Amino acid sequence: MPQLRWGIIGAGRIAGAFARGVAASRSSTLVAVASRRQRSADAFAAEHHIPRAHAGYDDLLADPSVDAVYVATPHPMHARWAIRAAQAGKHVLCEKPLGLNHPQSMAMFEAAAAHDVFCMEAFMYRCHPQIARAAQLIRDGALGTVEVIEATFAFASTPNPGSRLWELALGGGGILDLGCYPVSAARLFAGAAAGLADGEGNALAADPIESAYAGRLGETGVDEVAAAQLTFADGVIAHILTGITVAADNVVRVRGTKGTLSIPSPWVPQGDAELRVARGDETEAIVVPNDADLYALEADAVAEGLAARQSPAMPWADTLGNMRVLDAWRAKLGLVYPDERPETDGQEVDLAGRAVTVGRREPMRYGELEGVGKPVSRLVLGVDNHADWPHASAMFDDFVTRGGTTFDTAYIYGGGACERVLGRWIERRGVRQDVVVLGKGAHTPHDNPGAIAPQLTESLKRLRTDYLDIYMLHRDNPAIPAGEFVEALNAELRSGRIHTFGGSNWSIARIEEANAYAAEHGLVGFRALSNNFSLARMVEPVWTGCIAASDPDSIAWLTKHQMPLLPWSSQARGFFVPGIAAPDKRDDPELVRAWYSDDNFARKARAEELAAKRGVEPINIALAYVLAQPFPTYTLIGPRRIAETRSSFAALGVELDPDEVRWLAEG
Repeated sequence: MPQLRWGIIGAGRIAGAFARGVAASRSSTLVAVASRRQRSADAFAAEHHIPRAHAGYDDLLADPSVDAVYVATPHPMHARWAIRAAQAGKHVLCEKPLGLNHPQSMAMFEAAAAHDVFCMEAFMYRCHPQIARAAQLIRDGALGTVEVIEATFAFASTPNPGSRLWELALGGGGILDLGCYPVSAARLFAGAAAGLADGEGNALAADPIESAYAGRLGETGVDEVAAAQLTFADGVIAHILTGITVAADNVVRVRGTKGTLSIPSPWVPQGDAELRVARGDETEAIVVPNDADLYALEADAVAEGLAARQSPAMPWADTLGNMRVLDAWRAKLGLVYPDERPETDGQEVDLAGRAVTVGRREPMRYGELEGVGKPVSRLVLGVDNHADWPHASAMFDDFVTRGGTTFDTAYIYGGGACERVLGRWIERRGVRQDVVVLGKGAHTPHDNPGAIAPQLTESLKRLRTDYLDIYMLHRDNPAIPAGEFVEALNAELRSGRIHTFGGSNWSIARIEEANAYAAEHGLVGFRALSNNFSLARMVEPVWTGCIAASDPDSIAWLTKHQMPLLPWSSQARGFFVPGIAAPDKRDDPELVRAWYSDDNFARKARAEELAAKRGVEPINIALAYVLAQPFPTYTLIGPRRIAETRSSFAALGVELDPDEVRWLAEG
């Protein structure tokens, strides 16, 4: 086992518990501690016999003797220091909850992946052998069919405004501090009941398919008592209770058709543990031996998981699933922390506290669109699914950090919420002069020239700007002469409210009609098109009124005229992702309706063949195909997670020659 040299960020109670654990571990030694004040760092170092004490967390991250960092700050500071630790090349163990929310946690894991370091949420209870033993009993059928899981973690305390547990600004309340434990246990044991396991036989957590939440917020704004019910795919129901004003028995019970498993001390077990399995009038006591300190087990779990960069005790997917439940629970109660609001989010900085800047970066490629005057990134981030600030800001920060400059939005997305969150992000980061905003309007049933000006006025208000770099008509209305749209668009061009324009879901014949009118009347014509284009050809329209440009005639026209194409659904809604689409897999009726055909499955097979040769994913080949066309393409992507953005960017490193492009499409 590698010997890890640890540094601790924070000098509070939990940091002391971990320090004692490291001292008793098989794998680790303490070499440094950092606090905000030198005096407290010195006192902590003296108490725990630590060689170096730093007055400042950045100083510890710069310490070359530190291999791994334990982040023991209050919850709102977790993301900043875990990400900075990863950026400094340090392995990361971060106190639970990993971040304030799922978006922060997602960004923390992505930082670890980008810098190739270990990262784990510090659920020390998961490292005690009783948890693995309990999961094995469940998987082996010792309880019969599992039906109900009960998990509680609550205690009665006196309100203390200003203290960590009671302070909204410090991420206080029961859900994040205590409720995360029973949620994680319920999900793990539900996964065990479903037989979910990794390649080594370790139980994997399940995600609920239904949920119900309740709770009460107190005078300081934090949740004082809260309950949840989670229902899983196989019918298992979990009842969860947490709170900071009410005491509970703080146990876990898993009830099955043949017996009930009880874990009397699930959260902070000391030494040997005892599991109890009750069957009728008989109770079997199962002793799980352990002579190690709980935090020593945690430090050893980090060392054992270094090669895989995550630990089976608490893998990344488990943490992210847990955070989604906690987010939904808090949302039901209306519990939002100050750091989750745009008005208090750090202006011009990302989660790591670094300035957000927009500019050319490898591996992104760029082009120019007439009238825009800025580099247009070849990947364009669609914001149709980004409506809340924590998620959107994490996604947008990541996109521009990778070199993205261009965002795609529309008047109808999220009823205006998507434009509002993008506008707030642009304002907070101070990047309006550097980003390219593509906005769309005049969607059916408002697909007429008279709708353009009022919708544009509202979009600009939401986006907190006075112009759009690119404006697209979202749908065509063939009943209206194209020249009437050209006149209305040129009026907006002259006003400066748009800098260039085009059409989304306009046929080539209508584009020709519009541009012929513009030429005849000395006006500006359509300069770009945004229709569907992908390696998989759309069988039926994804939405009513949608038009594709993937056919040979459209490709020939675009090539001849060198009309820039900004294709949507460029990756065919995940058609090329392994396990998503197959001739006999029909659980997603919309995917089946829009993309399933013999020709498309043949294209998918060719993409898989070429991907295997190139050492990339088939989805990377599919996106590279769109980027390799003989006319300019600026591909719209719609990632829901940063990992999906990362996957899309991998396509930028795939160069396809014309013969490969033809072979992928036609065989």
